[in-house]
Amino acid sequence: MEEDFEPAVQHQRRVNLKIHDVIKQEVLKLLDAGLIYPISDSPWVSPVHCVPKKGGFTVVENEDNELIPTRLVMGWRVCIDYCKLNEATRKDHFPLPFIDQMLERLAENKYYCFLDGFSGYVQIPVNPKGHEKTTFICPYRTFAYRRMPFGLCNAPGTFQSCLSHLERMLKRCEDTNLCLNWEKSHFMVKEGIVLGHKISKQGIEVDKAKVDVITKLPNPTTVKGIRSSLGHAGFLSKIH
Repeated sequence: MEEDFEPAVQHQRRVNLKIHDVIKQEVLKLLDAGLIYPISDSPWVSPVHCVPKKGGFTVVENEDNELIPTRLVMGWRVCIDYCKLNEATRKDHFPLPFIDQMLERLAENKYYCFLDGFSGYVQIPVNPKGHEKTTFICPYRTFAYRRMPFGLCNAPGTFQSCLSHLERMLKRCEDTNLCLNWEKSHFMVKEGIVLGHKISKQGIEVDKAKVDVITKLPNPTTVKGIRSSLGHAGFLSKIH
């Protein structure tokens, strides 16, 4: 922690009544899994909020009767706003990989292994001295995390440092009982999808599912529509 920051206690934000049950179910799930525990005297308290969990696209009419693409809301994701805590946190400068460089290194190999961490972040334990700093407030009470939650500024670097080398990572998984998502883990396959890109012995290709989405979009008729279309197709610039 930086020395010139004081602990911050933030109040619970107003939450739509329809979202109350979403938060309740998430809290109960985390409690049952032993990932969080009740706490009432933490000097750090961060608010909870919900964001839509989106997947896929559809085309709808706006108020001007124009067809525009929009993401489909598949559910809600409960998040913690750790802005105040992140401001006071001394940053870990572990180097995160560049996606385009990572894809170039992966392309044109004969075989691949794909491993997907099952709820990756929460498998990493938080130092007991730091539990209270992860405290969040919801409509029911305050809770602290025993495992690393999403939203902490140093979480990506901490997680990436565990994945630097496959052999060491698999040994660490075994030593710490780290679980992998078996359905998304593949060994000795000749091709696979990485962040919307298909990699194989032939090199880097576009995921056909991404192209299908773009081809179904209507032709843009406004500046906003053009920007949206360019945003959807932006990842194509990395393919060469």
